[in-house]
Amino acid sequence: MAESDKWDLSSLYPCDEAWETDLGRLKKKIDEASKFKGTLSKSPVALLSAMKWLSDTMMLAEQVYVYASLKYSAQSDDPENQRMIGTISQVYTDLVASVSYMDPEILEIKNLEKIIEDKDFDDCRVYLKKILRQKSHTLSPAEEEILAKQSELQSTPNKAFEMLTNVDMNFGSIDGMPLSQSTWASFMLSPDRELRRRAYEQFYETYRSHEQTIATLYASSVKQDIFNARVRGFDTALDAALYSDDVPKSVYTGLIDAVHKALPLLHRYYGLRKRILGLSELRHYDVYVPLVSSIKTHKTYEQAADIVRQALKPLGEDYVKTLYKGITTDRWVDRYENKGKRSGAFSSGGFIGAPYILLNYKEDVLGDVFTLAHEGGHSMHSYYSKRNNPFLCYDYTIFEAEVASTFNEQLVAKYLTDNAESEEMRTYIIAKQIDDMIATLFRQTMFAEFELLCHTQQEQGQILTVTTLRKTYRDLLEAYFGPEMVFEENSDLEGLRIPHFYNAYYVYKYATGISAAIALSQRVLNGGWRELDDYLGFLKSGGSKFPIQSLKSAGVDMSTQAPVEAAMKKFEALLSQFEKTISD
Repeated sequence: MAESDKWDLSSLYPCDEAWETDLGRLKKKIDEASKFKGTLSKSPVALLSAMKWLSDTMMLAEQVYVYASLKYSAQSDDPENQRMIGTISQVYTDLVASVSYMDPEILEIKNLEKIIEDKDFDDCRVYLKKILRQKSHTLSPAEEEILAKQSELQSTPNKAFEMLTNVDMNFGSIDGMPLSQSTWASFMLSPDRELRRRAYEQFYETYRSHEQTIATLYASSVKQDIFNARVRGFDTALDAALYSDDVPKSVYTGLIDAVHKALPLLHRYYGLRKRILGLSELRHYDVYVPLVSSIKTHKTYEQAADIVRQALKPLGEDYVKTLYKGITTDRWVDRYENKGKRSGAFSSGGFIGAPYILLNYKEDVLGDVFTLAHEGGHSMHSYYSKRNNPFLCYDYTIFEAEVASTFNEQLVAKYLTDNAESEEMRTYIIAKQIDDMIATLFRQTMFAEFELLCHTQQEQGQILTVTTLRKTYRDLLEAYFGPEMVFEENSDLEGLRIPHFYNAYYVYKYATGISAAIALSQRVLNGGWRELDDYLGFLKSGGSKFPIQSLKSAGVDMSTQAPVEAAMKKFEALLSQFEKTISD
């Protein structure tokens, strides 16, 4: 891969030696941490001094961690990158342990609510208010230190899963083409059904040969989630996961309920897909191939960046100019697949440095144009957030993050539909929107339901094994895909290959995110400067508000099922439009 196609990490550090220097500074900061112990309640000045030190220290830690993490993600089989990420992970664990006494001490300060209203606390007020909210779930200083010291161990199942699936597992090749996590999508989009079948069977046979190991890793992750919840006094892991964002449990369960009500629409779609493809049996490897089969797409990365630039013009000149420059000349993006590179895509950055984007861009996969817009939405959210908030409250929640990303996808879909060079291309884009809503709204909700079922089973004393995990996932496959689908023996192994499951109760935010994004994108497109300002204000709010509150300010109320129900109506409208188009 050419140097210009890789991200430029110099906004973080000019070289590894500079990183090592800051790593040394961070280690010294850990030694300093104890000097504030027992002082936080002495006076507002003492508290402010500790908060300033904490802000500076955590900002440094974030910078050091992000650099090592990005290098590791781009080439995880490099021993030096492995050493760097392992080193900072341990140092970060030590840092968290060294400051673990602070929250319990802060919670013992009398009249804290009144003290932090002083303007001197502007930069840390939100941070301290969030600590106050955690009072009933905060342990003693000694207990917090113990938990902090073993925090790195909690990521072991995830790290082992990533190393196994991205580095150690060899999926072989099909007709001379390598089969991997990244090329999987290209195979599943192929019009050659026999090629899809062979790739599917070979891919999942590789997972089957490691199923016991992966099942053990996931079961361990679930147990860790439950332990963390119970030790802090939560009834369930779901309660613990939602509490920090102040999201009612009804949002999670309501999403599943709303999607279940709409499953007949999804079954209708799969029946239509079966008829269009002319199949006697619809198989799991048939659900991704484009239904408008005569359309071939080929977009270079440069063309994709220009599409994103044009599509996002409703967000204003500053937004578009900044993002376009970032994804082209400023080299925010690591563009193409490399051996040892993490699969998929993400946006990652910190208060210092650019909001970087990892891609595995494929020119023949139109979805990768949407992925660039998606990750660009995350990056611009970070860009605006850190320019409008102090460090201790700039970091927004994942619940909000998935709105900014899928919002951009909505605008790209509209742009491509409006500018399609033919009716056939327009139909293709409509079909892709349908498929994307299935992937983001229906599929992620199915994943969310799987997580809930697995955690609930373990919480009720049922041991998670490869057999129970596969049975739970197969039941969901059959419920969501409906009577038209015929599954393979290994189809339920899909439940063992989803990396997001190692970050418990994360995936539901994709589904709520697209629901909010649909509502907000329509509001901006149909509105004026006020609606745009409301949305940009949401991006700028960062972590200064809880997510339900910040989204209300932008114009959508996610505490109700209304946005999800509205998204389902859009799905039905797209489906009807597609049915009409192909019947004309």
